[in-house]
Amino acid sequence: MFESLSDRFEGIFTRMRGRGRLGETEVDGVLREIRVALLEADVNFLVVKGMVARIKERCVGADLSKSLSPAQQVIKIVNEELTGVLGGEALKITYASRPPTVVLLAGLQGSGKTTTAAKLGRWFKQQGRNPLLVGADLQRPAAVEQLRVLGAQAGVPVFSAGGDPVEVAAQSLAEAQRLGRDVLVVDTAGRLSIDAELMDEVRRVSEKVTPKYTFLVIDAMTGQDAVNTAEAFHATLELDGVILTKLDGDARGGAALSVKEVVGRPIAFASTGEKLADFDVFHPERMASRILGMGDVLTLIEKAEQTYDQAEAEKAATALAEGRFTLEDFLEQMQQIKKMGPISNLVGMLPGLPKEIKQAEIDDRELGKVEALIRSMTPAERVDPAIINGSRRARIANGSGTTTSDVNMLLKQFKEVQHMMGQAGLGGALARKAKKNKKGKKGGRFTPPSN
Repeated sequence: MFESLSDRFEGIFTRMRGRGRLGETEVDGVLREIRVALLEADVNFLVVKGMVARIKERCVGADLSKSLSPAQQVIKIVNEELTGVLGGEALKITYASRPPTVVLLAGLQGSGKTTTAAKLGRWFKQQGRNPLLVGADLQRPAAVEQLRVLGAQAGVPVFSAGGDPVEVAAQSLAEAQRLGRDVLVVDTAGRLSIDAELMDEVRRVSEKVTPKYTFLVIDAMTGQDAVNTAEAFHATLELDGVILTKLDGDARGGAALSVKEVVGRPIAFASTGEKLADFDVFHPERMASRILGMGDVLTLIEKAEQTYDQAEAEKAATALAEGRFTLEDFLEQMQQIKKMGPISNLVGMLPGLPKEIKQAEIDDRELGKVEALIRSMTPAERVDPAIINGSRRARIANGSGTTTSDVNMLLKQFKEVQHMMGQAGLGGALARKAKKNKKGKKGGRFTPPSN
């Protein structure tokens, strides 16, 4: 996501760092480049105009010669303004004093509303809530069935009935109370375009269930059209926020960078993939950091905390500390990493990586090849790869459906990983972390070392 804009900003800042001193003329030149980059990313013209004006005012009014270098100060200002444009702070969800807390989803057909309803239900379940999904989209064929299938995958029940969607929504309140469900996520019908019938139906559903939150689901890839859609729905429903879908496919980012300032409502959640797990609260400051090529370490840590098995983490830490990190340990760590999502997404969160690495085509199937290679080894070979001679390499290659070159490459990479961890002192850091976790409360989540 945001690849085009990130590339442009990286080029702008690289040239700016090379100039050393930055006077008003130099700042004007940088701002012209930033303006063009934002407009090419399909950001609303008025949003660009306001953002650039604020950056100029702060840059010209600041003393660009203090603790940070002039270039660093400009980048800091751009980062803060970009964060503000994206919404400033993440939306904090609160709950109704008398359950259920009703969340209404609205949007055009094809925006991903039904899938988002299931993702949101899963998210609420992870927060310790007991959500109920409501299929009030009776317009699109099989919409309710789709919600039932996705709800089953998320482990969240679905309520729906035939007839009038307004009545279905009304009945869902009683059903939630009967089942002891404290959150209702209502999926409403969409249309291919905004019309009076669509707006009237979603307005009547809203009046019947009186939602605490009304979220508009919009496709990030539609650019400025998404912002226009948000304005139209906001005039009817009084939106509380926006949920952006298909953010992983939006290389420009115009919708994300425009909707908050144009509509005056924050981006509440973002969907970054097809899987139910590819969904989370939208953090403006983290997204701004990623756009400017600074990575997103906090989200990476949170993903690790959610997916890493405590016992496996401590086992790996101890093995590293004692200098006996084996291919068996390596395989287990790979399996943990795979749970965190596509490798290409994880790479984008790492700060300081060269553009060539971030843009490289990273095939997750390569992890499958490595897994097959290790599984074709004997327990003794996994513990001590040094015993793997020519005949053993041939056997491992045949057993995994690969080549001896693949075996050689794996052994070389594993040796480099062992060396790198030793050089960085990672083993000791992990061991200290494991020891601390063991002394703390049992079953706590693993937090990667700061090192």
